[in-house]
Amino acid sequence: MANISPVKNYLAVPEAKEINKKIEVSSFYIGKYLFGIDILLVQEINPYMELTPVPHAPFHIRGVMNLRGQIVTVIDMREVLSLEKIDLTHDHRNIIIESEGEWVGLLVDSISDVVEINPKFLEPPPRVRGMDVRFIKGVYKLQKELLMILDIYEVMKV
Repeated sequence: MANISPVKNYLAVPEAKEINKKIEVSSFYIGKYLFGIDILLVQEINPYMELTPVPHAPFHIRGVMNLRGQIVTVIDMREVLSLEKIDLTHDHRNIIIESEGEWVGLLVDSISDVVEINPKFLEPPPRVRGMDVRFIKGVYKLQKELLMILDIYEVMKV
């Protein structure tokens, strides 16, 4: 999988923590955990669509789908994060991002809100039992829960 262009991901730019500028983050759930990615990375969000399995694909590739003539590789974020596998339902969503000219779907359990955060207040990710935290850029404290910011660069390297 190709890396995402750094121009499109403010959270990947080290200087972003020093800028007193808020950014919008699209948030979603994977299991009981709230995650987010920079909204500028999101092309669209779609309901779960039937996927075509890809023989001999890596463990995290759930399959491919045809989205208006565009072939989209779908990554199962539960697999990437080493979380318990569950059966897919129509509640699941695909967050479509672009990675070097290709569309990629991030399969998540459900969508939440768009949240405005200041990257200056990101904290290091905590150790979470059973979760691979190398894919978490940082944690942002909301009023009622923690928002874990995904490191899309690391996800695309898998």
